[in-house]
Amino acid sequence: MPIYEFKCLKCNNIFELLMMNQDTAQMQCPHCKSEDFERVISRTSYAMGSDGTSAGVSRQTRNCSGGSCTTYDISGHGD
Repeated sequence: MPIYEFKCLKCNNIFELLMMNQDTAQMQCPHCKSEDFERVISRTSYAMGSDGTSAGVSRQTRNCSGGSCTTYDISGHGD
C-alpha cells in the first residue's frame, strides 16, 4: 500500500495519504476538507557531500545503547 503526496488546490496544503485502493471519492484535504487536489511528485533523492551533509540537510549524531545513532533532517515542501 503506497503512500502518495497531494497538494490541495484550494489552500495549497501538501499532505500524504496511504492508499488502500484506488477509490478517491472519499479523499479530502485534512486542513480545509476540500476534495480539489492533485498528486505531486515527492522529492526522494539528493546528493551528500563527503562529510555526510548537503544543502538543506542537517545531521545530529549521539550515543545510543553503546553505539552511535545519526539522524538526518532533510528539508522538504514546508521549509
